[in-house]
Amino acid sequence: RCGVFGGVSGSPLPGHSSAMTLPAMGTPAALQELRRAGLSPHSLLLLQGFNVNLLTTDRVSALHEACLGGHVACAKVLLENGAQVNAATIDGVTPLFNACCSGSAACVSMLLECGAKARLGSHLPSPMHEAVKRGHRECMETLLAHEVDIDQEDPQHGTPLYMACTYQRTECVKKLLELGANVNVGKGLDTPLHAAARKSSVEIVVLLTDYGADPKCRNADLKCALDLATPHSKVEQALLLREGPASLAQLCRLCIRRHLGRSCLGTVPKLHLPEPLENFLLHRSV
Repeated sequence: RCGVFGGVSGSPLPGHSSAMTLPAMGTPAALQELRRAGLSPHSLLLLQGFNVNLLTTDRVSALHEACLGGHVACAKVLLENGAQVNAATIDGVTPLFNACCSGSAACVSMLLECGAKARLGSHLPSPMHEAVKRGHRECMETLLAHEVDIDQEDPQHGTPLYMACTYQRTECVKKLLELGANVNVGKGLDTPLHAAARKSSVEIVVLLTDYGADPKCRNADLKCALDLATPHSKVEQALLLREGPASLAQLCRLCIRRHLGRSCLGTVPKLHLPEPLENFLLHRSV
């Protein structure tokens, strides 16, 4: 995707003898000459004045393509030569969205450092939701490290946690909960627990309830998570087990975590608590 788009045949290679010329672009001879010169095709095009912000009819740029393919080196060259980091296609897709789609955390990090916005508008596709949808946890964590709102709600898809539950991305669910995502905010009145019950994800149901999800929350259809669980399933059993009052230990953990908020992960280790208690508060398995 970062290959040659065009070029000038018979031109001297920049920085080399005028006798050393480039054969017709795209031919084996041209590629061989480029290797000898130590130049990549896209670097050579830029040196010859190629427009990095050239767009297709759908407003797709070379940077969009580089990020969609996860080509970090190509994206770096384009950015260094003035590629528009927040360029949007006719569908509102940005290079950052494409990087999250491909799962390239390196591309995501580089784009953010170059000024990429996590979201250009509420009506445009969200890179965070795309990363979560595809289970690209590293991309998600990179976005969150750059202060992207962990509870960012998309009108179509809800919060990142809700989307992670909908697509059964367990690792993303774990990390979002660990980093302080609101366990009861999903899509409108539908909570992440509703989504997990609907998808029969017992592991995610247990995770959500351990982090304080309210099994009694009702959605727009006045249904709670238990109403959505398949009868006699493991999800139904897990929800029935959690219908009664929580244990004192669980109530204390929830109270402490709510008080500390999103700083919980960084604050608890500084309290110098006994290791078993610290592990319990941070939901670490022993």
